[in-house]
Amino acid sequence: MAVDLKGRSFLKLLDFNPEEIHEFLSLAAQRKADKKAGIKHSALEGCNIALLFEKPSTRTRCAFTVACIDEGAHPEYLGKGDIQFGKKETVADTARVLGRMFDGIEFRGFDHKTVEGLAEHAGVPVWNGLTDDWHPTQFLADVLTMQEEFGDLEGQTLAFVGDGRNNVANSIMVGCAKLGMHCRIVSPEELYPEPDLVAAVREIASTTGGSLTVTSSIEEGVAGADAIYADVWASMGEEDLIADRIRTLGRYKITEKMMSMTGKPGTIFLHCLPAFHNLDTEVSRQYPDIQEVEDAVFEGPQSRVFDQAENRLHTIKAVMVATLGR
Repeated sequence: MAVDLKGRSFLKLLDFNPEEIHEFLSLAAQRKADKKAGIKHSALEGCNIALLFEKPSTRTRCAFTVACIDEGAHPEYLGKGDIQFGKKETVADTARVLGRMFDGIEFRGFDHKTVEGLAEHAGVPVWNGLTDDWHPTQFLADVLTMQEEFGDLEGQTLAFVGDGRNNVANSIMVGCAKLGMHCRIVSPEELYPEPDLVAAVREIASTTGGSLTVTSSIEEGVAGADAIYADVWASMGEEDLIADRIRTLGRYKITEKMMSMTGKPGTIFLHCLPAFHNLDTEVSRQYPDIQEVEDAVFEGPQSRVFDQAENRLHTIKAVMVATLGR
């Protein structure tokens, strides 16, 4: 039976079953192959797409923009100064206006309730480019990268090392459980994910053959991992916590030694980017110990971070085409 995703919003992975997630991945892989072969598509021809950004972005903005253009749509960027949810206009009112002008809406911002409100009132598909709670498009790029490396995702082990309660970790936990993968959250106890989410993920995993391990032990967490994943230690809006996160997460820095602790020479390194891996940024020069990964790992042969970044384009394109394409 064909998977029909037309008209659906893409807010969080909890809203989709394994077959639907695989449909996104299959379409992404096909669109990627077609792009490299010079095969053009126009599934979004004539569509106008609103790109709403409360938070700045490189990969998300570029991926949505290029995906729109590749498929024949017109993207319209609206930044923080263009949208003022709850200040001059309610989310519901904004959604109803934009829904009459645009065929689809992407939102990247802070409160997840905002993207939910947009989806409730816009009357067109709404896609979550990132909120404080979830980053579902990133997960699709993550596992497309693993699929390209290892083949079948079922039974693969992904270890996320760092802040276990951020939006990337939340999405990884849910997505891995949906796909029958083994997820490890390796984090200090004070940064463990929310207990209710852990319970929900383990219930999902019990039906798919996946599993979720939450541990503060690096040795336990990375043993046998097919991929080790890192994110920055202080998310957007948490800059005042940098010094505290360095103290809390310093021993969780991804090193060549940690990569070898998996016991698998084929383990790959993943990162959603941007990353602190050297002293070539203003922030890393101000806080040299903020680096969550050694440069030798980031630039080394096990790193797949730029394949992963490219895959943001193909997976985002798949989400838009599957839910809106004509």
